[in-house]
Amino acid sequence: MDIWQHLEQQITQATGNSFHFHNNQSVGGGCINSAFKVTDNGRSYFIKTNNAGYAYMFEAEAEALREMAASKTVRVPEPVCYGEYGNQCYVVMEYLELGGSADMVELGRQLAEMHRVTTDRFGWHIDNTIGSTPQPNTQSDDWVEFWREQRLGFQLETAASNGYGGELQRLGERLLADMTVLFVNHDPQPSMLHGDLWSGNYGALRDGTPVIFDPALYYGDREADLAMTTLFGGFGGQFYSAYNEAWTLEQGYEVRKTFYNIYHIINHLNLFGGGYHGQAVSMIERVLSEL
Repeated sequence: MDIWQHLEQQITQATGNSFHFHNNQSVGGGCINSAFKVTDNGRSYFIKTNNAGYAYMFEAEAEALREMAASKTVRVPEPVCYGEYGNQCYVVMEYLELGGSADMVELGRQLAEMHRVTTDRFGWHIDNTIGSTPQPNTQSDDWVEFWREQRLGFQLETAASNGYGGELQRLGERLLADMTVLFVNHDPQPSMLHGDLWSGNYGALRDGTPVIFDPALYYGDREADLAMTTLFGGFGGQFYSAYNEAWTLEQGYEVRKTFYNIYHIINHLNLFGGGYHGQAVSMIERVLSEL
């Protein structure tokens, strides 16, 4: 039995309806995974595969999508099943036909609704990944300590192990020591976050219904999600106006926005190399100048 026969069995078992591949088509799945659209006379699913060492990543993605779907806020592709077969792992999810023009006002409102879904502690019950970088989520009652240790500090340690020492580490250590100043008048609650919300991770159904996908979910300051939407193209003025109308952002957000995005820029440095080094250093310097 090959992996496709195994997947037929798993989809049949998960859905309770017999599924036999009529067609499978390779589609864009990003730079990490292989991705396929599979059909069975009208039913379609989206499947991502990788080598078995990434099974934990697919498990976390499926759990995140399930949790986000349960919030009944922003539309996400609902997971069907995940697992391993031979030397491969996979996640199967609902196939959504994207290609419409997203209603950005609706996305802003819905994201604010998702952020109003809260829990008792920061982090999540399992670790996941940001891109292919591990993202630890050990739960904490202290947001500042969580960000210091499991977000910014973790990325700085990874950068050091990748050979990026010197100025980045010196400035990073200063920021880790002094970052509490940013939270003197800001006491975030543990909101449900997408965690990797850039312009490549949203789309729309044909009718304009917004869809978000490829989450790196955890519970944290909603500003961290909003901050990332401003990187790599941004989401546009209608989105931010709608979000702010639904849940007004607090004073000091503009500085914290840069602060939160340092995490993602250092992650890009760790993933893609030195082209992001100067940007990371510049952003740290900018935040330190505001403290």
